[in-house]
Amino acid sequence: MGFIRRQKIQLTIKFLVWQYKKANISVPALSDLEQQAGKIVDDAHRIARERGSNVLSIIKELASDLKK
Repeated sequence: MGFIRRQKIQLTIKFLVWQYKKANISVPALSDLEQQAGKIVDDAHRIARERGSNVLSIIKELASDLKK
Protein backbone atom coordinates (compact mmCIF):
# COMPACT_ATOMS: atom_id res chain seq x y z
CA MET A 1 0.00 0.00 0.00
CA GLY A 2 1.37 3.40 -0.96
CA PHE A 3 2.17 6.15 1.49
CA ILE A 4 -0.50 8.54 0.22
CA ARG A 5 -3.21 5.88 0.19
CA ARG A 6 -2.27 4.90 3.76
CA GLN A 7 -2.55 8.55 4.82
CA LYS A 8 -5.99 8.83 3.20
CA ILE A 9 -7.14 5.70 5.02
CA GLN A 10 -5.82 7.00 8.36
CA LEU A 11 -7.57 10.32 7.81
CA THR A 12 -10.80 8.52 6.95
CA ILE A 13 -10.51 6.33 10.07
CA LYS A 14 -10.16 9.45 12.22
CA PHE A 15 -13.18 10.97 10.53
CA LEU A 16 -15.21 7.77 11.00
CA VAL A 17 -14.31 7.59 14.70
CA TRP A 18 -15.36 11.22 15.09
CA GLN A 19 -18.66 10.53 13.30
CA TYR A 20 -19.37 7.45 15.44
CA LYS A 21 -18.65 9.35 18.65
CA LYS A 22 -20.71 12.33 17.51
CA ALA A 23 -23.67 10.01 16.86
CA ASN A 24 -23.14 8.16 20.19
CA ILE A 25 -22.57 4.89 18.34
CA SER A 26 -19.99 2.43 19.62
CA VAL A 27 -16.80 2.54 17.56
CA PRO A 28 -16.09 -0.74 15.71
CA ALA A 29 -12.79 -2.61 15.97
CA LEU A 30 -9.79 -1.13 14.17
CA SER A 31 -9.82 -3.87 11.53
CA ASP A 32 -13.45 -3.06 10.71
CA LEU A 33 -12.65 0.65 10.58
CA GLU A 34 -9.73 0.00 8.22
CA GLN A 35 -11.99 -2.05 5.96
CA GLN A 36 -14.68 0.67 5.94
CA ALA A 37 -12.08 3.38 5.35
CA GLY A 38 -10.53 1.46 2.46
CA LYS A 39 -13.92 1.10 0.81
CA ILE A 40 -14.69 4.79 1.35
CA VAL A 41 -11.34 5.86 -0.14
CA ASP A 42 -11.86 3.57 -3.15
CA ASP A 43 -15.41 4.88 -3.65
CA ALA A 44 -14.22 8.47 -3.31
CA HIS A 45 -11.59 7.96 -6.00
CA ARG A 46 -14.12 6.35 -8.31
CA ILE A 47 -16.62 9.17 -7.78
CA ALA A 48 -13.91 11.83 -8.19
CA ARG A 49 -12.95 10.32 -11.54
CA GLU A 50 -16.59 10.36 -12.66
CA ARG A 51 -17.45 13.84 -11.36
CA GLY A 52 -14.06 15.50 -11.44
CA SER A 53 -14.46 16.72 -7.86
CA ASN A 54 -12.38 16.79 -4.66
CA VAL A 55 -11.60 13.41 -3.05
CA LEU A 56 -11.60 14.78 0.51
CA SER A 57 -15.11 16.22 0.23
CA ILE A 58 -16.35 12.93 -1.22
CA ILE A 59 -14.74 10.96 1.65
CA LYS A 60 -16.54 13.18 4.17
CA GLU A 61 -19.84 12.71 2.34
CA LEU A 62 -19.45 8.93 2.14
CA ALA A 63 -18.41 8.61 5.79
CA SER A 64 -21.37 10.66 7.01
CA ASP A 65 -23.72 8.54 4.88
CA LEU A 66 -22.23 5.36 6.34
CA LYS A 67 -23.37 6.15 9.87
CA LYS A 68 -27.01 6.51 8.80
